[in-house]
Amino acid sequence: MYLDRTIESFIIKTSDNFSVLLLTGPRQVGKTTLLKRLCDKSRKYVTLDDPNNLKLAKEEPGLFLQRFTPPLIIDEIQYAPELLPIIKMHVDNSGKKGLFWLTGSQQFHLMKGISESLAGRIGIINLLGFSLKELQKRAFESEPFLPIQNKLEKYGSGYYNLSLDHLYRIIWHGSFPALWELPEGSGWGCGEGSGAGDGNGYCDGRYIIKNSSMDRDLFYASYVQTYLQRDVRDLASIENSTVFLRFLQSAAARTGQLLNLSDMARDTGISPKTAQKWLSVLEASGIIYLLSPYHNNISKRLIKTPKLYFLDTGLCSYLTEWSSSKTLETGAMSGAIFETFVFTEILKSYWHNGKRAPLYYYRDKDKKEIDLLIVQDNTIYPIESKKTGFPKKTDINNFNTLGRLTQKIGPGGVICLIDSMLPLSDKVTSIPIGYI
Repeated sequence: MYLDRTIESFIIKTSDNFSVLLLTGPRQVGKTTLLKRLCDKSRKYVTLDDPNNLKLAKEEPGLFLQRFTPPLIIDEIQYAPELLPIIKMHVDNSGKKGLFWLTGSQQFHLMKGISESLAGRIGIINLLGFSLKELQKRAFESEPFLPIQNKLEKYGSGYYNLSLDHLYRIIWHGSFPALWELPEGSGWGCGEGSGAGDGNGYCDGRYIIKNSSMDRDLFYASYVQTYLQRDVRDLASIENSTVFLRFLQSAAARTGQLLNLSDMARDTGISPKTAQKWLSVLEASGIIYLLSPYHNNISKRLIKTPKLYFLDTGLCSYLTEWSSSKTLETGAMSGAIFETFVFTEILKSYWHNGKRAPLYYYRDKDKKEIDLLIVQDNTIYPIESKKTGFPKKTDINNFNTLGRLTQKIGPGGVICLIDSMLPLSDKVTSIPIGYI
């Protein structure tokens, strides 16, 4: 059963304005399924995972486009960058929009060839796994998150109240479609007023999709193995997959923390230079996100330490070996994984609406930190993530440090497990996590 994605309308809009569309993101987040869903019967599909197609694309790219004529979907374009100059020639000669829809899961390989060959001709879109609103069948209610009153009231109109148990079951499962999609004719989560639902559903009174019958641990074991064998070895020439797995686990254990490459290198038994290279591979493949600190001076922002976030909480939980959602919720990573979930949901609210994510964190020389700053129209909106149902005014003490900045400080929020919005100050609101 197909589950609607927020980004659908933006994909159509992009295709109407560019000759080439690139949908990029980690493996298995539904890129191909989404494009096939949106295309009409005239658009052909070809995948470069097929060795014969790949051989033709690399050795005879011109012949490849004679055999597979546009409008066309080309899956995993990063395997054949030789196609990009030929695609450029084709779109320049044609002048038509929407000729090529491309998917790619390795920006490391993609972006250089695209900047050289398709600048001005291509619209690039980022896709991650299902958002919370998509799992709730509310995909088209999503919009870029901001903690301002009129938007919060709008978010609350379709608000889905998540219990602590249900929230951590979603976090532990993660957002990959294979873990949520159901066969046609299968049931969904429980309906209005029907209580907590069964063992697989996550329902407190509104519709939400159940997780599928796919075994969660088996899926992630296969995902990590396939990822190691294909993407990582291609990108980083890694010979010892066991050492790299330790590096992955070290990164997962540090989600929501300041990046410390020296510690990660030491824990893994590799050099800091190798750790930097491998981290770049994870970032390029959409496994992690490095969140920059905010400073008035952009040049200063670039040289400061970023925060590391895994982009799928299920994969992060699997790598750190939490055997159940309950042990995850009560364990040492409970707060960090909650913060990671909040961050990725807010990131999706921007990317899945086709927007650049203006997200940073704040940390000053006195080590006063704010989890997230959303910076829009020269206004800073501060956000804290707290795994609590009883937020306190002391949770927002660090917001006062923003007064030294020259930018306007807008309304802030504490995203938490509260049941309904409550003010913490004249400018800060406690926000139920279901609103994001």
